[in-house]
Amino acid sequence: MELERIPIDIANCAKTYADGTRGLLPTDLHVEAGEVLALLGPSGCGKTTLLRLIAGLEAPDEGSRIVFGGQDVTDRPVEHRGVGMVFQSYALFPQMTVAANIGYGLRIRGVAPQEERRAVGELVDLTRLGGLENKRPAELSGGQRQRVALARAVAVRPRVLLLDEPQAALDAKLKESLRDELAELLRRLHITAIHVTHDQQEALAIADRLAVMSAGRIVQIGRGEELYRAPAHPFVAEFLGRVNRLAREADAIAQGVVRLGGSTLPCPPAWRNHAMLLVRPEDVEVSAPRPDWGAATVERRTFLGDRVQLQLRMQDQPLLVADVGRDTPFGPGDPVGLRIQPDCLMTSQETSA
Repeated sequence: MELERIPIDIANCAKTYADGTRGLLPTDLHVEAGEVLALLGPSGCGKTTLLRLIAGLEAPDEGSRIVFGGQDVTDRPVEHRGVGMVFQSYALFPQMTVAANIGYGLRIRGVAPQEERRAVGELVDLTRLGGLENKRPAELSGGQRQRVALARAVAVRPRVLLLDEPQAALDAKLKESLRDELAELLRRLHITAIHVTHDQQEALAIADRLAVMSAGRIVQIGRGEELYRAPAHPFVAEFLGRVNRLAREADAIAQGVVRLGGSTLPCPPAWRNHAMLLVRPEDVEVSAPRPDWGAATVERRTFLGDRVQLQLRMQDQPLLVADVGRDTPFGPGDPVGLRIQPDCLMTSQETSA
């Protein structure tokens, strides 16, 4: 099925509710044609509000502008925007078969039965639902219901596909197995899609780019690896993955170094005046004690299957967490050496006076 691929442009888009609550601060966003963009953030950050504004389910504040493929749709109602939506609950009709659910949107638009059957058959093949056409939603697995909801959303050939936490209702094991399937389906559809989620792993697996949101605004946009390895905002560093905090006293700031277990490492110039830096657990190297490395003592060892997590105590830093290989020999009470490469350090909000 060939679907239209259009860019989305959002300019100065904001939402203020009747009681004065700011659901979304003025926001600019560009989504490339055919791109899958994730709106990622904690509950209440504004991501669902932004999605509803794009869909036309909410009216934005005056001065907002929403453009689909060069066409201003800011004042158009939802039924005239050409959007397809997949909701958290999937909202399938329980009394209808798979084929009837997929073809529902075509049917209410007056599409001829022969054309409806052709389109449904094409989508059944595309979403790998062959043999399930006469089943009802209660007879399907969670993954199959997800595919039916996606097929129904695109059956009417929308210009934009919007997904509102489509995997939130699934258990953790099923969610993990289905996120790659959803990513593959979206790639096969070649449609511009915006996917709302609070799950970092889901966003990283499914989206081409991520827009991380906090307190009603987008704080950073970029590819997943770029945001994870080089966050430009401390909230992004702490929300997208796990981090340790490294404190810096006034003398360390003055000397341009970071104290680590009695050793020092140079502080990157960009963070020179920051009183707190961040480092990810996988970037903390651990070995047997070495004279040129920092000194620490293992306080706790946790086996996590593919890796071991060590909690390390040292004299000049808060408790530090390190992710190391699963065959590491170190356990509680063992002295160890640790090292962090300076280019693995990230910034925190706290700066010196």
